[in-house]
This record gives sequence, structure tokens and C-alpha cells, in this order.
Amino acid sequence: MTIRIGRSGIAAIVAVAIAAGAIGYRIVAADRRGASPPAAAASASGSIADLQQHAKSAPDDAGAWQQLGFAQFDAGNYAEAVNAYQHAAQISPGNAVLWSSLGEARVMASEHDPMPPAALDAFKRAVALDPKDPRARYFLAVEKDLKGDHQGAIADWLALLKDTPAGAPWDNDLQRTIEQIGKINKIEVAKQIAAATANRPAAQPAGGMAIPGPTQDQLAAASSLPPSQQQAMAEGMVAQLAEKMKSDPTNVDGWVMLMRSYSQLGREADAKAALASAVAANPSHADELRSAAASLGLGL
Repeated sequence: MTIRIGRSGIAAIVAVAIAAGAIGYRIVAADRRGASPPAAAASASGSIADLQQHAKSAPDDAGAWQQLGFAQFDAGNYAEAVNAYQHAAQISPGNAVLWSSLGEARVMASEHDPMPPAALDAFKRAVALDPKDPRARYFLAVEKDLKGDHQGAIADWLALLKDTPAGAPWDNDLQRTIEQIGKINKIEVAKQIAAATANRPAAQPAGGMAIPGPTQDQLAAASSLPPSQQQAMAEGMVAQLAEKMKSDPTNVDGWVMLMRSYSQLGREADAKAALASAVAANPSHADELRSAAASLGLGL
């Protein structure tokens, strides 16, 4: 049965928001079910094949399946992304990001239902593990909007906006989503947005220890990509950095970058775990590492 979506629901579905770049929704019309896959899928087929081979050769490596999920999602292969993320979540069921990624992939893979029960379940599992997971919080607010609770959805998005560092990659898109839903439903949101964005921490911490970040080339490359590819690029880089730190645990700057990256993705639990690993591997730099973590706003 096809679910008919009202104007507000459509606005929520096409809104762009959250994660380490942006999250997009799509509506798949019945007459497009036989359409060709996105061009990106063809160009990425080689790398996807490599990632598939790597994941199959490491069936207990959640990171390998997660990276495959990134690539499949980026290529528009949403059903395949669901399969990859399901593998990753089964291997590492305590990872909130894997569940919220799975939920998003399930939404995108759905032909008719804008919020499939399985996707909703994944988002709920994500916030149960990490109440601050931004992607899950965003989609759970979408669920309220789709059910007609526009005030509740806006309230949840405003709460998320308040927790969003100023200048975060999804900041402007989240504000536009709130504005669009408010306009459609004749809800005044300007003052609420102003209140939510007042006195927020900056995305880039000022002062203190210098915290390494992406190079200018990386930033330029990311800014030239579509939003969904920016997300995949950011999460993929973090996954690669986490793997690198396993083989280079004395790299203090690398640990700081990993903490910062997790923090910007809303993965506070992972950032704290990275801090614990960094201090264990570098006890003489414990104060330096804790200072960097404090500058990121991590509650220690």
C-alpha cells in the first residue's frame, strides 16, 4: 500500500540535514522503479568491488562493513547499503552511529513508506545507545512531523539545533528544515531559532592546544561534492583514521584529530573511548590529551 504524504511530510522528506555533511531524503515515484542507477554508482563500482572483497575477507570487522555501507549509500545502492550496515551493526551492536546509518539507509531504500518500521527501530536503538546521536534525533523528529505532530517535530529539531556547534556542516540545513516546516504549517519559528542558536559553542575550538584538522586540499575536495558524498567522505575519513590509530597508538596528534572528528559527528562516546585509549598509550601526554578533550566540550 502506498502511503500518501502531505505537503509537510514532503518537505521533511526532501529536507537536507545532519551527520558529517548532510542527510538527504528522496521520494521514489512508482513510475521510476525501473530507472537506471545514479551515475556515481558506475564510477564507484571498482572501489565498491574492492570494499566488498575486503568485507567478505574480514567478516568480523565492523569497520570494513561500515565503509562498504558508506560506498553503497553514496552510489545510490540503498538496499546494498542496508545489508552492509546490518552486518556492521550485528558485529558491533553497541555503536550508535551504525544503527543511525542503518536507519537512514532503510529510509532511502524504501519505495513507498517514508519511515519504515525497521528504520524507526534502528533510530530508536541509536538514541538508546547515544541520546546525542544527531542523525537519529533528526529522523525521529521527522517521524513526528509525518504523523502530524509538527510542533513536536520543530521542538525536537530546535533542541538538536541548540546542541549543534555553530558552523557545523549541517547547521544551515537544519535551520532551513525548521523554517520550511514552520512556514508550511504557519508556525512562527524565527525567535525560537534565534534562541536556540544563541551562545552555542563554535565548531572549531579556539585557543589552547592546536588541534589538527583536514588539510586545505581535503576541505576543497569536500566542498565540491554533493551533500551525500560529503557525508560519506567525512565518515570514511574518520573510519580510516580510527584504523590508523590502532597501528600507530603513540601518535598524539592523531588521537586528538580522532577525538575532534568523533565530536563533530556527534559521537561523544567514541570520542571519550578514543581519549581513554590515547591516555593509555601515551601516559606522559595525559594532561595534554585531556586538555584537548576539554576544549572539544567532552564531559570527562
